[in-house]
Amino acid sequence: MSAVPAPESGPDAGAVWHYGDPLGEQRAAEVAAVVVDRSHRGVISISGADRRSWLHSLTTQHITELPDGLSTENLSLDGQGRVEDHWVQTELDGVSYLDTEPWRAEPLLTYLQRMVFWADALPEKSDLAVLSLIGPKLTGPAVLAAVGVDALPEPMTAVALPGGGFARRMPGDPPELDLLIPRADVDARLAALRQAGVRPAGLWAYEAHRVAALRPRLGVDTDERTIPHEAGWIGGPGLGAVHLDKGCYRGQETVARVHNLGRPPRMLVLLHLDGSADRPQTGDPVTAGGRTVGRLGTVVEHVDDGPVALALIKRGIPADTELLAGDGVTARIDADSMPPEDTPGAGRAAVDRLRANRR
Repeated sequence: MSAVPAPESGPDAGAVWHYGDPLGEQRAAEVAAVVVDRSHRGVISISGADRRSWLHSLTTQHITELPDGLSTENLSLDGQGRVEDHWVQTELDGVSYLDTEPWRAEPLLTYLQRMVFWADALPEKSDLAVLSLIGPKLTGPAVLAAVGVDALPEPMTAVALPGGGFARRMPGDPPELDLLIPRADVDARLAALRQAGVRPAGLWAYEAHRVAALRPRLGVDTDERTIPHEAGWIGGPGLGAVHLDKGCYRGQETVARVHNLGRPPRMLVLLHLDGSADRPQTGDPVTAGGRTVGRLGTVVEHVDDGPVALALIKRGIPADTELLAGDGVTARIDADSMPPEDTPGAGRAAVDRLRANRR
């Protein structure tokens, strides 16, 4: 197989984009099993007795008592409630593991190290690498043996692997399993998986799978203004990344205000793009009637749906609105990707009742 590298201008530069048959790799993920090398992601380990309570005070998720073997999504916000970092967090054998975007690993680690003060918490760079397996045949005996487990764990749970690291199942269908293993073992693990019938696939296949599942990616499907509500990280896939009933953390005021009183200004949707035109790019504007109503995130060719993209667009735009993406490419909102219809939060309902009583 000839590995084609990911675009140098993108967030996955240096990783494998595909092995010569990107749509075939996607199809294999739907009907068989593939493995995607995502070892360019950054992994941080945090040890120490105070690690959960300390990190709880800094982030959006409720993790003070995160049980051993449980995984969740988590965020770090700025003072205005805008998303700075997103990661998947796993608690296992007295250590908290955070895996995040390759370009955010060092800044996140630096921030965490600066915030330790007197807590018994030690954030460090981990040598674990991420491999992602997708497909209905992950449950086959040969594949399970190559992974090192007897059965797939439940979604958003993790189990330790022989020789170090762990296997963590992500939500969704077909099954998706992340292996976080020592970097020195990556080649041997990939060889064992190939021997078990798991086909190597590039990040193109993974990104198409992620986009179809409406799972946003930090810095690609989000921008410097994104708040958690817009990206679906409140009540999104898995356990969500924001707990609405926890103590103070940076940016909490915005989270609470939007939840209780207002509505997020934008929403994450799936767009179907005109396949006969040149592809627009991440960050390109989305327009309606000559007016900018959003921005494009991930743009990818899907084996079944053709060219698709995630986009943050103005909340309230009807699904049948005629849209253009980038330099005039026709785009259509996938109606099934639209978030639920807005309902007033408790705070907004109280304000409306008060105003009604004054009339």
